[in-house]
Amino acid sequence: MRRFIYRRLVFGVLTMWGITIVVFSLSRAGPDPMLMFIRDDAYGIAPTAKEHLQKKWGLDRPIPVQYVVWMGRILRGDLGKSLNGEKPVRESIQARLGATAQLALAGWVLATLVGIPLGVLSAVRRASVLDYLGRSLALVGQATPSFWLSIVAIYIFAVNLGWLPVSGREIHEGLVTEIRHMVLPAVVLAFEPLASYVRLTRSSMLEILDSEYVKLARAKGVTEWLVIWKHALRNALVQPLTVSALVLASFITGVLFIETVFAWPGIARLAVQATWNNDFPLLSGIVLFFGVVYVGMNFVADLLYALVDPRIRYS
Repeated sequence: MRRFIYRRLVFGVLTMWGITIVVFSLSRAGPDPMLMFIRDDAYGIAPTAKEHLQKKWGLDRPIPVQYVVWMGRILRGDLGKSLNGEKPVRESIQARLGATAQLALAGWVLATLVGIPLGVLSAVRRASVLDYLGRSLALVGQATPSFWLSIVAIYIFAVNLGWLPVSGREIHEGLVTEIRHMVLPAVVLAFEPLASYVRLTRSSMLEILDSEYVKLARAKGVTEWLVIWKHALRNALVQPLTVSALVLASFITGVLFIETVFAWPGIARLAVQATWNNDFPLLSGIVLFFGVVYVGMNFVADLLYALVDPRIRYS
């Protein structure tokens, strides 16, 4: 187990190193790296001003030296400063992290608590109305675009019925108001992974329920509740567990459409704004943050396998 942990840590470090190489290479891929760092209204600047900016950002040095200097700053936690207001990139990400984490956690909990039990019930009640309902939900959930579902949800529940706010995030108006603003984006965010949970859990449970040790447990007189929710579900959780870790990572890093449509002040929306503003330092910092989250969640998922399924041993 210890060797596996060390190996995964090394792979994670190498992956992050590859991400830094890709991000740095993209900034130097064009004919003039200055175009990645100056704003649209700065095009056509004077030669003296351009030379000053090149020295300020270290673009007058050889590319290998630029990469070493840039990596040294990254390792110290210095992601540079945003071109919009000269604000540190780390502070900009930290300011938006709370909103994204709140929305991601709400969507993840909703998808997990609804999707996995529904997948179990769909497998146990095979060929029943509940099974057809779960399979239909899985099909619709994986085929429905998030941006379309967001607009439809706003039109029905916010515009026509007036039950929920259209957009935004309120954090100083009380818990009830904050929850009401979070309901629509959280539900839309959870819809697609919920469908994935249902499909994967159902297929895993069907395979486990036909196994010999489940038949033996039933023959020994073990109650159906224990057979399903203790013996079968624990062994069927390996695939949903992988999806669960990646779903949480994708929520934190990839809620682009949700945050844009619902005007949620999160990191994904910040990335869109950085793209429109040609703010490459801010965008590169967000990409590096995304990479850390994905690598970290994959590492956590690998470690949880042994806890869920005792048959799995790492050497």
